[in-house]
Amino acid sequence: MMNRRNLLRASAALVAAPAIVSRANAQSKFDWKRFKGQSIEVNYAKAPYADLLQAHEKEFTELTGIEVGSEQIPEQQQRPKVAVEFASGRPSFDVVAVALHVQKKQIEKGHWLTDLRPMIADGSMTDANYDFADFGGPGVHAATGPDGALNTIPIKQDLWLTFYNKKIFADHGLQFPKTLDELYSHAKALTDPSKGIYGYVGRGLKNANLPPYTAMLWGWNQGTISEDGKTLLTDTPDAIAAAEYYGRLMRDTAPPGSIGFNWNESQTSFIQGRAAMWIDGIGFSAPIIDPKLSKISNDAGFLPVPPGPKGQASDTFIDGLGIAAASKKKGPAWYYVQWATNKKMLSEMLRTGSATPPRSSVYQDQSIMKGSVFPQQWFDTALACLKMAKPGLPEIVGVTEFRDTIGVALTNIIGGADAATEMKKATETFKPILAKELT
Repeated sequence: MMNRRNLLRASAALVAAPAIVSRANAQSKFDWKRFKGQSIEVNYAKAPYADLLQAHEKEFTELTGIEVGSEQIPEQQQRPKVAVEFASGRPSFDVVAVALHVQKKQIEKGHWLTDLRPMIADGSMTDANYDFADFGGPGVHAATGPDGALNTIPIKQDLWLTFYNKKIFADHGLQFPKTLDELYSHAKALTDPSKGIYGYVGRGLKNANLPPYTAMLWGWNQGTISEDGKTLLTDTPDAIAAAEYYGRLMRDTAPPGSIGFNWNESQTSFIQGRAAMWIDGIGFSAPIIDPKLSKISNDAGFLPVPPGPKGQASDTFIDGLGIAAASKKKGPAWYYVQWATNKKMLSEMLRTGSATPPRSSVYQDQSIMKGSVFPQQWFDTALACLKMAKPGLPEIVGVTEFRDTIGVALTNIIGGADAATEMKKATETFKPILAKELT
């Protein structure tokens, strides 16, 4: 169980944030009303944590006197829109949410965001209770550029797990699978098209399908690129074996049409009771236990992705909030960012299941669990996944093209194409793109 001792161990496992900035001077005068009467614009990719922040915007305005205009855009549109606006030099937003697992290198190369270190170190700009050192090492690493600039504050460290339907398992006398091989055999056994029930549902759509593949690839104890970022590993025997497994699981046990599914279609199938298992991000948990949205709210289970033949890990994807370098309202924008990422708001994100925050302290707060609608199993699983989190995507500028290229191969494999042929072809196609990036 997630007792206080385990929680303290978990927070230690997150690794303390490096001392790239000093804590704001507690003696300096800080005033939340300093920018009263000003207004800012905030741009989000659609996500549960963005829903939460929008729901609390009035509290921010009451605290600061700063008016907020915010919008959420589906990530497939938000990311290119943000890039186009940054490139124009006249972005329509002051604060922007960025997916560091996709946009990190692009942002660093374009110098699109403001280095937040000076504002954090300025006691007149940062609340003494903000406590930047509370952020875990992986989040800070992702938010920091090679020049040491802190381009964003990490707001979400999404972790991948297995959602499962306890009732379907119980009805068939099955326990949760102990290995990936057993996950496949269970999914086969639980698939009954005549009743509209399938053993597994997941992303089959090109580009969207790469994260579930990498979640399984870690079962072979391998990522998609070498640690130095110079060599693709998507055509190794283990990468091919993982791709064959992923394609077979989707082809044999997922609903018809799932080759075109993203996370939202997968989630819909799962909460309607049409799938026994779904591997995806923990940030999508909230609707699953909401009886107003989910037919299986009382039957939902949460456990880590089972180990494969060589290892076990949890894909992790980190989002950050940054301030546009071209913004003329950096002061009020920073007030918003520090409010959105303070201990209170990130604790609320954990309590509501809107996100798995990158602050260590929230995992030490017993009141969060007591006041949450989430079961103990959900918190235990979050803890377990945090301990074995590994990157779900390579840290390269061309990560979108990478997702597209390998994603086409995965889609073809789901359709029945040979895994070795497709993965080798996709790897060779992307090699010149990576080589150009490295020159």
